[in-house]
This record gives sequence, C-alpha cells and structure tokens, in this order.
Amino acid sequence: MANPIQFETSPANYRHWRVTYDNDIATLFMDVDEDGGVFDGYQLKLNSYDLSVDIELADVVQRMRFEHPEIGAVVMRSGKDNVFCAGANIRMLGGAAHSHKVNFCKFTNETRNTFETAGIESNQPYICAIKGACAGGGYELALACDHIILTDDGNSSVALPEVPLLAVLPGTGGLTRITDKRKIRRDLADVFCSMEEGVRGPKALKWKLVDEVVPNSKFDTAVTDRARKFADKSKQKKPVRGVELTPLGRKMQEDGSFSYSSLGVTINRKAGTAKLTLAGPELPAPTSVADLHRLGANSWLLRMARELDDALLHLRFNELEVGVLIFKTTGDPEQVHAHEKMLLDNRENWLANEILLLWKRVLKRVDLTSRSLVALVEPGSCFVGTLAELLFAVDRSYMADGEFEGDNRPIASITLTQANFGLHPMSNNLTRLQTRFLGAPENVEKAQNAIGQPLDAEQADALGLVTFAYDDIDWEDEIRVFLEERASFSPDALTGMEANLRFAGPETMETRIFGRLTAWQNWIFQRPNAVGEKGALQRYGTGVRGEYDKHRV
Repeated sequence: MANPIQFETSPANYRHWRVTYDNDIATLFMDVDEDGGVFDGYQLKLNSYDLSVDIELADVVQRMRFEHPEIGAVVMRSGKDNVFCAGANIRMLGGAAHSHKVNFCKFTNETRNTFETAGIESNQPYICAIKGACAGGGYELALACDHIILTDDGNSSVALPEVPLLAVLPGTGGLTRITDKRKIRRDLADVFCSMEEGVRGPKALKWKLVDEVVPNSKFDTAVTDRARKFADKSKQKKPVRGVELTPLGRKMQEDGSFSYSSLGVTINRKAGTAKLTLAGPELPAPTSVADLHRLGANSWLLRMARELDDALLHLRFNELEVGVLIFKTTGDPEQVHAHEKMLLDNRENWLANEILLLWKRVLKRVDLTSRSLVALVEPGSCFVGTLAELLFAVDRSYMADGEFEGDNRPIASITLTQANFGLHPMSNNLTRLQTRFLGAPENVEKAQNAIGQPLDAEQADALGLVTFAYDDIDWEDEIRVFLEERASFSPDALTGMEANLRFAGPETMETRIFGRLTAWQNWIFQRPNAVGEKGALQRYGTGVRGEYDKHRV
C-alpha cells in the first residue's frame, strides 16, 4: 500500500497545534501549517483543516488526559491573526474521494466528542477563545467546547455557512449542537445557518451562539480569568504527573497485514476480510496503583485499547475494500478478569479511571465503524468483561460449542463482569446489553445474575449472548457461508442496514450526529449540486456560484 494515512503521532511531530502549560491551565493554539495537508493540491489557508489537523488534535486531547492529568482547564485559541478557523478545507473536500470525505467527517466527529466529554469525565473542560472569523468546522470546534468567548471587535464572528456557500451541511455536529446542546430557537437557527457572513458580538450572545462577548481590549484578561475559574472548580485533587503514551510499534507486512504487541490483524484481500486477534495479558495484573503507574502505557488494558483504536482507524481509511472485520481473542480468561478487576477496584485513581474511559471511547469507535462486524468465540478465547463488549458491539457472533477434535485448548467460554452493566455505554446512552434486549429488559437482569461465571456455549446461547452456537461438525461451514454471503451483498446497502440496526432505543445528540447527520452528508457528498462539475464545492473560490438542480428529492 502506497503511503497509507498514519494515525499515530506525537508532540515532536505536530505541524498544526502548539500547547503551552501553566500549572493547571493549558493553552492549545491552532496554528495550521498551510503546506502540511494529507494530500497534494491544496493549501490549508486561514487555519482551515484536513485530516492531518484532526489527527494531531485527537492526539493532543488523548495526551492531555493521560500525560497531563494536572490540567484543570484547556483554552483553545488561534495562533494566527484575524482568523480563528475557516473550517474544513474546501479544496480538500472538492477533490477528495467520497469515501474519504465521509470517513473524515466521522473521525472529526469522534474527535469533537472526545474533548467535549473531557470536562465531565476527566475534569478538563475546554474553553474556546474566538478572535477573528470562526466559520463552519471552526465554529464546530467551538461548539464542542464547554464555554465560548467571542471578542467584540467589529470583525470577529461565528458562522455555519455550508448550506448557502457550499451546498453541503455542517459536517461535524454543528446543526445538532446548536439545537440540542445550546438549545437555540429553531427559527433563529434557520436564519443563522442561511447566512454566509455569520453573526457578531452582542447578537451572537443574544442568540446563545456564544457564552460571553467581551471588548477586544479586555479579551486576553477575560480568557485568563475564565480559565482560572474553570480550573478552580475541579472537585478532585489533581495528580502532579501523568504517564507517557509511548509509541505503539506497529509492524506492517507486505500483504497489508499488521501487528502490535497484543493485537494481530490478518487481511484476506480475496475474501475482503480482516481478522483482528486480541491477545490476553502475558503478565499478571498489577497488584497496586503504584504498580499500575510504573507500568504506565505498558499496562495491558491501556496498551490494548490504544492498539485496537489505531487498527480500526487504519482499516477505515486505508483498507476500503475490507468489508468484514472478524474479532477473535486468545488467552487466559482469569488473567483478563484480574487485569480488569484491578482497574474496577481502583476507579478512584485517575489512571485506572482514564484507562476505563478510553475503552468506552474505543468501543464506540467499534460501534461506529462502517464495516460488517462479526465475533468468533473459539476454544482458547478470553472474551471477559470489557473484551466481551465486543460480542455485543458486532452485528453477529458465533460461539464454538464443546470440544473440537484435535484442539486441546479450553472450551469456548464467555465471562460477564460489572463492566458489561453500565461502564461502557453506547452513543444512545444505553449499555450494549440494554440495547440488545430492548424488547426484553428482564434478560439484562438474567445476564447480570451470571456475573463472574464462565459460560459455555449452551449457557451463553440460553442467555441470548451470542447469535449462533455450533459444534465442530458445523463450525467451519457456517462461518464460511456467512462470510461468502456478506461478500455478495452491496457494501452500500450493508452500511445502511448495519447503521440502522446498531442503535436501537432512544435518540441522543450523539446518535443524531453519527446517524442522521452522517447519512444525509453521505448522500449530499454524492450530489452534483455539491461535487458535480458545476457544483458549489468545485466552483468555490472561482468567483462563480454553483449551478443547482432545483428538484427536491
């Protein structure tokens, strides 16, 4: 594969962001390198961004939580004069493949959600300090922050101009956050989203588009004071030092398969599948919090979460013809249980808590991955607790029933823990088991009564924890038929079907962003009004307006 997109980075390699630290307050400067884009053919002018900018931002947010837990407030501001952020780069959107545009929007949404929840989960609220034009995706960065301050200098403004200017939608949650999060009146939201020029000063405050408007002469003081108040609100004693997130060390093979320390990914291009095998811990669980901190990024559950996250992103962006992800585990279930129990028993410790929160985010990444997902519970598996969540995230699961001829590994089992009953909610704010048993909530209680018991195929099937259970006579044939069937279906139809079926139950701001918004944008990005030869994205910057097919579809 030529020049795959890399999602692992570090502060030494940043080209678009700078971070300064002042005791318990961090300042995050967006200072985009115009020539630092993922692809050739465009410049990232006016602090506009492409995937490279968001890859770094995602890394900043992750490192802030693990490497700088002492931080009690993060100020996001521009490193350039007269502009905060012009949003997603239009030349990039106009020239990128459809698949890249959609995957880009999804990744940026996931990144926004990560720092949006940092205040509640990690006592690291984000404050957006806007000086200059803040448009489109730039305002969506602000909307994901906990507090927005706008300077009143006659020029600084906020805007969501995608509909009138580009014939597309605000792609990273803007429409949803102004209504669901900021609860702006629908008619005013309609006006706001129809204006290319945006809204300034007192009107932005009156319409609740920002939280504070301050005179330009007092802007820096107001930002500092607000950050100080947020940092002082932290209810827990902030630790002095964090743990370094060391490099993952992914190893690539010629056929595109790759591996890490605890995760191997085998790609079968002919079948269109990727097999992700998660290996259980080789070492015993830490015996104390001090031991956990000493291990740092090498602690098994932290390392595994980071490796799985990186693998999912690599597959999403660089392996578009891999349509089925097959999840497997191998290892000692008791060791997995011990490692998880150590974190659960010490959730008051910031590091243990952050590792569990990271797993919540990674499992959501699994939920939101637009591929067919299947799990195989085979002899020697270790689907326990957090790893068992994968069984409830996938579209189908198959479990081996009993002993298999010639296989001396322990028979397949599943062990539920407290982690399966509230620790890792989905985007709909339900657990995966609650979503699974939406029509029979009593089954969740039955499953909860089995916590800690290694469940064989018959027991797991009776509790509804797997889709099918097969003995060694039928196992290989049934899996083969399923994979062949999946490969014969339309990828587009499968994406639509799976996305609709995965999120039963209540709609939330998050499901609206990833479901409704993503579906609409997916469609709009293929319409000639946006991406055609005479479409708005293609004609942007030429001085000629796009020509639209006026049919409403």
